Amino acid sequence: MPLKPRTSRPKAASLFSSAGIGELGIEAAGLEIVLANELVGARAALYRANFGHEILEGDIAEKKDEFIERTRTELGAEELFLLYATPPCQGMSSNGMGKLKSEVAMGRRHHEDQRNRLVIPAMDVTVALRPRWLLLENVPGMEATEIRTDGNQWENIISYVRRRLGPDYVGCAQVIACEDFGVPQRRKRLITIFTRDARGKTLYESNGGSFFSSDMKEPRVTLRCAIGSVPPLDAKAGHNEARWFHPYHYVPVMTDLKYHWVQHTKEGNTAFNNQCINLGCRSTTNPGHRDVQVEGKWVSSKEIPIYCQECGNLLPRPHVVEGGKARLLRGFHSAYRRMKWDETARTLTQNFIYEASDNKIHPSQNRVLSVYEAMVLQTINRYEYTFQIKGKYISTAQIAEVIGESVPPYLIEKICKMMVAASSITGGKLSRRGRNQSQLEIV
Repeated sequence: MPLKPRTSRPKAASLFSSAGIGELGIEAAGLEIVLANELVGARAALYRANFGHEILEGDIAEKKDEFIERTRTELGAEELFLLYATPPCQGMSSNGMGKLKSEVAMGRRHHEDQRNRLVIPAMDVTVALRPRWLLLENVPGMEATEIRTDGNQWENIISYVRRRLGPDYVGCAQVIACEDFGVPQRRKRLITIFTRDARGKTLYESNGGSFFSSDMKEPRVTLRCAIGSVPPLDAKAGHNEARWFHPYHYVPVMTDLKYHWVQHTKEGNTAFNNQCINLGCRSTTNPGHRDVQVEGKWVSSKEIPIYCQECGNLLPRPHVVEGGKARLLRGFHSAYRRMKWDETARTLTQNFIYEASDNKIHPSQNRVLSVYEAMVLQTINRYEYTFQIKGKYISTAQIAEVIGESVPPYLIEKICKMMVAASSITGGKLSRRGRNQSQLEIV
């Protein structure tokens, strides 16, 4: 995408930008991004395909000085209104912590995850550029994460951010539920906001130590409201796509065995609880799935029957056949589970394209979510965005990774609009650019 000419809109910069999903919300709120940064080349390439501003590719720990200088050059005499950063969360998320504990227990790695320390160069950039607002987005686990800082001292990561910013900034970290802000998904995020803007400080103090006022919230959006009207699909070949409706409305084809398990799974339930389908029996008393603790770890119970206790027929539960005999597959209660129509979706992960992923089977149709439906649940569909690089679509697995690791851009848009309004940037007018994008031109 060719670079766009500079405007008079407030300026922003972005770190750990990935493929730029969050940046959709920044631009929709009326800000202009002058420079972004991303380590992974494939992500940076997708970012370039969607945005008309520069992206500095590479490790910010090595590129921080260049990022600072290039941002200053792009800004000229203007100030940096917002610095937005989403440090890697794998070492902070519950999934990442679980894997870390397992690796430590086996003696394969040290207790510290080096990715958590990437907030240090991010703060070096922040201190040098002194943005009017700082926005960090991450998993709730970040709030309790400790990192090695000066002189190998251990320090809480949020306390470190506050210390580096100094007394000119006020703010805090706050866990929010995306479903409270118009996002049809139960995703919980830690939103850390600090500001040196005088009016922003007043808002923070008058709101009881928070930037999230009640008027930012919206009624919760259920799956039925979000995706209930899209064309139906089925995970059988020839019925698994409706690209005439949307290029990304398609799903993978399931194997016959997995399809068999899914088609007998009720809304909101897991295939591990499926009951007997033998017409001469139809027993509903076979014990269902449960998780148990073994040596402090949650694992699936091995006592779940795979054969009906009444008639002996094989139950339509996830299994493999070994030596002519079925063996139950391992899986938590969330695996092979249908979603519920009248609830918001569970958190999307990069595994949403797999039926074994947690709570990602369609509420009533025999399939997983389509890529388009995932875009709706992540609010990406509200903006102009393509998963193409140089005219070629990236793979479905790559798309799933980008969606699963991103933040809903609508949430970022609402936060950035709050910042603009709190800073009392006046004299602007709203104009429409692209699909559903409000752009604030400062004149």
